[in-house]
This record gives sequence, C-alpha cells and structure tokens, in this order.
Amino acid sequence: MTAVPQLRFQDLTLGYERHPAVHHLEGVVEAGALLAVIGPNGAGKSTLLRAIAGILPPLAGTIARNGLDPHDIAYLPQIAEIDRSFPIAVFDFVATGLWRTRGAFGAIGKRDRAAVAAALATVGLNGFERRGIGTLSGGQTQRMLFARVLLQDARMIVLDEPFNAIDSKTVADLFALVAQWHREGRTVVVALHDLDLVKSGFPQTLLLARAAVAWGATAQVLTADNLAAARSMCEAFDDRAAACIAPPARAA
Repeated sequence: MTAVPQLRFQDLTLGYERHPAVHHLEGVVEAGALLAVIGPNGAGKSTLLRAIAGILPPLAGTIARNGLDPHDIAYLPQIAEIDRSFPIAVFDFVATGLWRTRGAFGAIGKRDRAAVAAALATVGLNGFERRGIGTLSGGQTQRMLFARVLLQDARMIVLDEPFNAIDSKTVADLFALVAQWHREGRTVVVALHDLDLVKSGFPQTLLLARAAVAWGATAQVLTADNLAAARSMCEAFDDRAAACIAPPARAA
C-alpha cells in the first residue's frame, strides 16, 4: 500500500525578518506518521513546528499540507509561551480548543461542557475546572494543554517539547495519549530532547541542525556520527549568512 504524504517540504527556508533558522528542508511526512524532531538548542525545531501549524510563513520554498488547513492542525506550544498570569480558569482555557468549530465568541452548550469535562478527566485534572491556570504546576499545565488538544480533534497534531521538565508519571500519562492518536491514524509531529523516549516511542525521526542532518527510521538517524554532526553544524552556522547557505544533509 502506497503511503500518502501529509506534509511535503520543498526547498523550505524559515526564519524571522529574513533571519534564517531552517535552511532548504526537503522531505515528506506520511499521513499517520509518528515523527520526532530532535536537534541541539537553536536547531530550528520550534521554528519548523510553527511553520507546520501555519503560524510562521516560509521565507522561501513551500509546505504542502495535502488538503489540510491550519484549522485541521492542533498545535501545542512550549509551556514557556503560555501566559500563566492571564486570569482564566482551567475549564475556560481548555474550552478554547472548541474555537475551530464554535468560533472565538460562539456559545458553549451542554454537550460542549461535557466534552471539556471529559477531556479534563482524560488528562487527570478532575476537580481543577475552576482553578486559575496560574496556580497549576508545570506538569498540571502540560496536562491542561493536552486536554485542549483533545478537544480540537484534529487530523494532525504538532507538539513542541511537551515532556520538558515534568515528572515521569505525567510523561507516561501524556505519551499514552500520543500513542493513542497515532493508533487512530492521526499524523503526530513532536519536538523532543529526550533521546531515550525517541528511541522507545517514535518510529521516525528528523535530526535537525538548522538543516536536515538525517531523516528516516529512528535507529538509523540516532547514530553517534549524526548526533556529533548536528552539534557541529549548529556551532558552524553563521547567523549573518544569507538564507541560501546551508551545510549538506546526510542520508539516514
């Protein structure tokens, strides 16, 4: 059976105000894939995920989404991007996951409230509905973000460092949801630092260092040579270089 591309990157260059962060990316993410995106700090992982989600337009090249628009993609940002001082309750924050179907000012009905409650129960936040988001621990905040993704019921799910700096129980609980989404045939792309989790849970990996170092089966990507190359490539990049300058990628 021929795999169907969900995403296709063609000569994709990304950055901010013409400052390149990802150079000349080429490749395909198949529909239903479970893909880890790894690389050193500053490798462009978050930039790539923001582009996939439709938040950041390319500087050059294209992202073809095979019929998806940004409303079909659930994006979970890094926890540091959440303004936890904003005066909103956990229930209301999670309910924003309904905006795709209800609109920002749409009424929340009885069925919607039941869906929010079910999402909170799934992630283990029963009893937290009226708590302010600023009172939550890091792990609880991440559970709340996953509940919002659950409500979006999206065909593609993009998660930026969802397991960073949280306890092992929360990691296990939330990774179980990632595995469930994969079993349901959704396309899941996750930026990660934990190589042990990548090895045990992700069949495909993109090793990024502003350019692709290797992309393919995880065991073939996570070699000592590839990881060393990624570190040296990030160190060698000239932030003042033109967007067209990028080291060559290695085949996985």
